[in-house]
Amino acid sequence: MTDRTIGPDPALAALTAAGFDLSGLTEEQHAVLRSLTDQELSLLADLKARLEEAGPEVQGHAEVAGGALF
Repeated sequence: MTDRTIGPDPALAALTAAGFDLSGLTEEQHAVLRSLTDQELSLLADLKARLEEAGPEVQGHAEVAGGALF
């Protein structure tokens, strides 16, 4: 088992490296992200990349709806 008390958490580091801004999240939200499996982290990174590829279309919907995309 990996000791997650030493150094940055691997899950949070992976999400940050994938371009997620985690600075505005609560500790509880960080805890949820730390509990993700490698498969779940990979899926999040893939979804983020796909959303960025669709950039203008997705951003347009978010602006019109006033929504926010993670």
